[in-house]
Amino acid sequence: MAQTLPLHLLKPGSLARVKELKAKGNLRKRMLDLGLIKNTIVESLRRSPSGDPTAYQIRGAVIALRSEEASKIIVELVK
Repeated sequence: MAQTLPLHLLKPGSLARVKELKAKGNLRKRMLDLGLIKNTIVESLRRSPSGDPTAYQIRGAVIALRSEEASKIIVELVK
């Protein structure tokens, strides 16, 4: 079984597949609007110098998410 973890723990340069959204309400809607649906591939690109937010490549767009938001996205590492 593949390892799952919250998106905010994904190391820069790593790829993962979205497995579950734990967010509710408007945050969940925003994530879905950004393309974070089940089985979407996400690449962690880089963290800001302060460590938050982190830039992610999602469906061809670069999106910055704070750790608080990214912690509600459960992903599976892609090898």
